[in-house]
Amino acid sequence: MRLLVTGGAGFIGSHFIGHILEKYPKYRVINLDKLTYAGNLKNLKAVEKNPRYRFVKGDICNSEVVETVAKDVDVILNFAAETHVDRSLMSPGDFIETDILGTQVLLEASKKNHHQRYIQISTDEVYGSIEEGAFTETDILKPSSPYAASKAGGDLLVGAYGVTYELPVIITRCSNNFGPNQYPEKLIPLFITNALENKPVPLYGDGLNVRDWIFVKDHCEAVDLILHEGKPGEIYNIAGGHERTNKEITNLILENLRKPSSLIQNVTDRLGHDRRYAINSEKISSLGFKPRYQFEDGLLETVKWYCENENWWKPIKSGEFRTYYEKQYLERRTKN
Repeated sequence: MRLLVTGGAGFIGSHFIGHILEKYPKYRVINLDKLTYAGNLKNLKAVEKNPRYRFVKGDICNSEVVETVAKDVDVILNFAAETHVDRSLMSPGDFIETDILGTQVLLEASKKNHHQRYIQISTDEVYGSIEEGAFTETDILKPSSPYAASKAGGDLLVGAYGVTYELPVIITRCSNNFGPNQYPEKLIPLFITNALENKPVPLYGDGLNVRDWIFVKDHCEAVDLILHEGKPGEIYNIAGGHERTNKEITNLILENLRKPSSLIQNVTDRLGHDRRYAINSEKISSLGFKPRYQFEDGLLETVKWYCENENWWKPIKSGEFRTYYEKQYLERRTKN
């Protein structure tokens, strides 16, 4: 099978590529990535010389580039996205362009080339917040942030192409991912790396916002299962089954690193900050999926990785690879 993985130099995409090439010795993978601030080819060092892997630098919004690579594959898996909620509050247009327009370009290419599958990697954030219970795949979408709205827009396009053009599309909606190689703007890697440098860890509001967490390797196995066993036209929620408050996670990180709680710095809560995400994943469980990692085990592995790979994250946080936009974002967060 020949796969086009978009956004494959990012956190989840790079883990998925590694997973596929290791598990399936006859599969080939083309990685299309724009290499924005969060795209890092260091994430793919282990596979860069694999003859079954090819990297192409390009934007999913560029139809000519997409068409060039799409004609040589059987399946598109779209991991490419602008994903960080804080950034979407400052520059929502970037999210609309990549997450909606880019998705439409990919769908057109998939339709033209009669692909076996088009798989959209989405997020549980499209459902919005829920006080009790858990969202199912048939619940309406109530996104709260520009990021979540852009992902919901992409999902709706995917569904429309499935109905109108009978394109064999599948949508996955996963809970919060964590693990090695995650860009240090997200909560877990930001707090780990800040603590390692004895810098304050900025905890939003009262710290009681709840998220369900899944280790990135478990997410990759779920997408692998859906690639081979998923039914076209379906949506699959992927939950880790590990609900934690941000405060609980912060304390666990500091405990693992043997750092004092005095590093916690409560900052003004984020605009439109959803209180709790929770999704029901019975549908994918019926296919045989069950997360292997307990949260505490995955967190320990993640902490260990950042402790042992300062050469990966320190240049990012020192500003060596920062864009002007990223510097502005970090300055704003520090002031808050």
